[in-house]
Amino acid sequence: MPSDSPSDARILVVDDHVEMGRMLQEPLADAGWTVDLATGGQEALTLIRSRVYDAVLTDLRMEKVDGLDVLDAARAVDPALPVLLMTAFGGVESAVEAMRRGAYHYFTKPFRLDEVRLYLGRALEDRRLRAEHRALKQASQERSGLGALVGRSAPMRGLYELIDRVAHAAAPVLLRGESGSGKELVARALHVEGPRAANPFVAVNCTALPGPLLESELFGHVKGAFTGATSVRRGLFVEAHGGTLFLDEIGDMPTELQARLLRVLEDGEVRAVGSDASRTVDVRVVAATHQDLEARVREGRFRADLFYRLNVVTLRVPSLKERREDIPQLVEHFTARSRARNPRSRVTSLSPEVVAALGAMPWPGNVRELENLVERLVVLVPRETVTLEDLRPHAPVLSAEEATPFAQAREGVWTLRKLEGEYIHWMVQHCGGNKTRAAELLGIDVSTIHRRERER
Repeated sequence: MPSDSPSDARILVVDDHVEMGRMLQEPLADAGWTVDLATGGQEALTLIRSRVYDAVLTDLRMEKVDGLDVLDAARAVDPALPVLLMTAFGGVESAVEAMRRGAYHYFTKPFRLDEVRLYLGRALEDRRLRAEHRALKQASQERSGLGALVGRSAPMRGLYELIDRVAHAAAPVLLRGESGSGKELVARALHVEGPRAANPFVAVNCTALPGPLLESELFGHVKGAFTGATSVRRGLFVEAHGGTLFLDEIGDMPTELQARLLRVLEDGEVRAVGSDASRTVDVRVVAATHQDLEARVREGRFRADLFYRLNVVTLRVPSLKERREDIPQLVEHFTARSRARNPRSRVTSLSPEVVAALGAMPWPGNVRELENLVERLVVLVPRETVTLEDLRPHAPVLSAEEATPFAQAREGVWTLRKLEGEYIHWMVQHCGGNKTRAAELLGIDVSTIHRRERER
């Protein structure tokens, strides 16, 4: 991610005439940029592969490794890195070749320093705008924010209010809740609803990679830092500059990395593995865990100082068991999404009996488990409406009695009206008391439910 202000940008000046390089380095540094000087093409290649730059200004004619070689190396490391070339040997042929290879600008010596500053400023601004455009395009392609969170239950309404209050804060956020409850969706909502929405949202699962690879993934590395490090890597903190970094399952982060994370949170600086240079980053960290972090602190498996630094703002994401009344709405949402992904499916809906049965299931995998089950039904059921018989093979925990109390034997003779009243009452219960939603599923007017309740 390019820098948002001139003072954040790091520029590499390359010239084998040391005095010419210094003549450029000093005024560019006075303009607010951090400027490194390479006194030859070979040194420039080493720096480009070991550090992160926002722009490169290089002489064209140099011995052994010339400016075009520097240009090729820079674009190999980062295709979006702007490279500006300068030479005392102006000519159409060399200018065309430089632009063909992707140079941002080409000018001849002698040049005015204000011209150099002008084009460098344009290059940095161009880089920033292109990154913003990519971020906006990503945001438009991925439905996120509060609109991605489904449910009108009391626990969810409380969560929406907290997200609205916390989204504009700068403090780290710790999301707590069971696996599959939707913590990443909440993290995305915090990002999209806040002032960082136009910048990147970067997510990483701390259990997905072993410690050394996770360290490289987060902080980056320079070429040769370890076996297999054949090129420079920026790292996720740098990629998330200006935006949000989501650290999922933070409780499983190796203890040796916890100290490095704490330092980034406190100093706002990251240092790539194998590098001797730090880089300032502006990143909001949102962490998530399903574990008891307090217990892990007592056991010595999680740093107390990191816990207190992350635990500034805590949001608890409710489990599906705590918000069963949202299941009918979630089912509709997941059915529509699954149909969009599987256009040849014949399924258009799940029957009220199926929705009620889903409301009675235990859901140890929470919302993720429900979504997977709905998609399985959409893919496999060969009819428009999914029935209980269709559901049962895909939900082994569901016995006939658990699916519906109306499969059980009853004493005496039940009138149809009495049985209908019991069924309406059962549906209201499984909709969490939401009579309007129960009426929608049953295909009746809500006034009918009120009338039948008075008759009971």
